[in-house]
Amino acid sequence: MDEYGIIFGNKILDVTFIAWFIAQFYKVIATIFVDKSFNLKRFYETGGMPSSHSSTVSCLATCVGIVYGTRDPLFSITLVFAGITMYDAAGIRRAAGKQARVVNKMVDGLSFKIGEKFNDEKLKELLGHTPIEVFVGMILGVCVALLFKSYLIP
Repeated sequence: MDEYGIIFGNKILDVTFIAWFIAQFYKVIATIFVDKSFNLKRFYETGGMPSSHSSTVSCLATCVGIVYGTRDPLFSITLVFAGITMYDAAGIRRAAGKQARVVNKMVDGLSFKIGEKFNDEKLKELLGHTPIEVFVGMILGVCVALLFKSYLIP
């Protein structure tokens, strides 16, 4: 790479950050239209459409493939990393969110039965992603990397 990027002098990080930012910013904008409220917390929260985890790691892998080629070991590493991250987002983290929902209902039911609040704090339920949220995040990440190909390789 001839020129340096903005984030730590690394153009791949620049483009990867853009993919993450777009995914998270979309969640804020979507909340405005769907819930009719401005919720800046959505910018930092996990879960929802699209998966920013997926957009980030798929963009990273695509950028590495663009800059170093798909035969380079770095591409293999980022591709496997992306696969594991996306599998985790749609599998384990989603299951943990479902379990949190069940536990929250159980605590609410127990609080009702004993007549006093059992616990003030609820477990976070929106942790993971549906497969479509992961897929859309992946497509977003790949598209962002491809859009910035001329920035990556001047």
